[in-house]
Amino acid sequence: MAVNPRNHFEFVRTAPAFTLLVLAAIGAGTVLARGQNPTSVANPFYGSVTAQPVTSEPLKLSLDDAIQRGLKNNLGLKEAENGEKTLHGLKTEAMQEFLPTIWLTGDTGYYMHDLAALGFGPKTIAEFASLFPGGKIPALSNITRDDLTEGQIHFSQILFSGPVIQGWKAAGAAERSAYFNKMSARGEVVQQVATAYLRAIADESQVENANALLAQAQLQLDHEHAAHQAGTVANLDELRARVQFESQQQALIAAQNQQAKDLILLKREIGIDPGQEIALSDPAPYSDLAEQTPEEARALAYRSRQDYQNLQNQAVEYKAVHAVYRSQRLPTLSFYSYYGTSTVNGAGTHGDFVAIGTLNFPIFREARLRRDEDASKAEMNSIDAQLADLRNHIDEQVRAVLLDVGANKQLVDVARSNVDLATRALSDETDRVNAGVDDNLPLVTAQATLATAENNLVESLYQYNVSKLLLARASGVLEQQYRTYLGR
Repeated sequence: MAVNPRNHFEFVRTAPAFTLLVLAAIGAGTVLARGQNPTSVANPFYGSVTAQPVTSEPLKLSLDDAIQRGLKNNLGLKEAENGEKTLHGLKTEAMQEFLPTIWLTGDTGYYMHDLAALGFGPKTIAEFASLFPGGKIPALSNITRDDLTEGQIHFSQILFSGPVIQGWKAAGAAERSAYFNKMSARGEVVQQVATAYLRAIADESQVENANALLAQAQLQLDHEHAAHQAGTVANLDELRARVQFESQQQALIAAQNQQAKDLILLKREIGIDPGQEIALSDPAPYSDLAEQTPEEARALAYRSRQDYQNLQNQAVEYKAVHAVYRSQRLPTLSFYSYYGTSTVNGAGTHGDFVAIGTLNFPIFREARLRRDEDASKAEMNSIDAQLADLRNHIDEQVRAVLLDVGANKQLVDVARSNVDLATRALSDETDRVNAGVDDNLPLVTAQATLATAENNLVESLYQYNVSKLLLARASGVLEQQYRTYLGR
């Protein structure tokens, strides 16, 4: 059974296509939807695989627990992990081109042969008459029958091929890119989950503030109603107190509704059924962050950011692809052999052996080679330009986030002072109203001012914590140091 050894080297012509398949796979893995609408359709990081059924007991959830659940169940991270597995499989496939290929074949069958159809007609056979005694050929049937059983073991191996070597390098770089894409996805999960958890904590604080102000408004309404019934204050004062009370009711309803929706989003990101009741166990973190210069943050980002390392490996990958096309001008050396045995009509076995060495030397395919080489060079130049742009973007990003951190820290300080002042103003105005010095219009105004100040404090504290998370993400250390940046 003859085998054309050239068939075993078809991959030499398809190696560039295989490498481009690798590039397509890694490119698909690095592009993540970043829509504003918080759904898993627009952004997979807003979805997850539900890990457990609903229970009747509330589930206590800390920030660390939420992040660990997100790293285990988040849909966006699972997609990145599957992308890495796909690239690992492609690299393993590329490795096979360096290894020998051995396979075994065997068959048995009953065969009928038409000698005339094979070129052994009566005239042809007559030419061999002199070889027989008396010059007479015995009677032969044009149809022969035989039983044939045979078995063969085949061996083939690439000894040298430039495209295969460079394709292996490209596959290795693609796998590393997929790894850093996965690590970048882990950072995205930590940021999304931590931000959602902090938002839920802020919502909880808003609900608590609204409840406290509602209770205070209720007390004031009861006081004004009793005073009006006693005839010591006008009906207008009671109406003002009732308006303030109902305004606080509206604020409480809105805060509770927003909290419920944000908790659903948090549960969707970490694999908890939306119907499961959860109780957040961590308070809103607050601590001053150690000062960093833009140069320090930028240097840390260049060392640690996974998207930057991902793009660096993509640059290596494209260079290897470019080398694949250039190396197609080099010869390829291969070896093929097989050994087999066969038996016909049970008449004993006969062994056969083939050993073939092949040197394939391209003579002229210059137009196609130059087309492929120029196209791959353009892609390589493009990725180099993206890498240079990313370096500038990292510098810009860390500087902007550092400004946000500093500004939000000042906003927290001002908001705290404003709450203190508004609290004192409300206390003083309450005393004046109770003493009959003033009507309740300034009191209602003081209550509204305190409500606004407390809401501003909750929001500014949330923004401050989020900006610190963004700084950790921009520096590439979010997963490892989010506790440090949040001051937990």
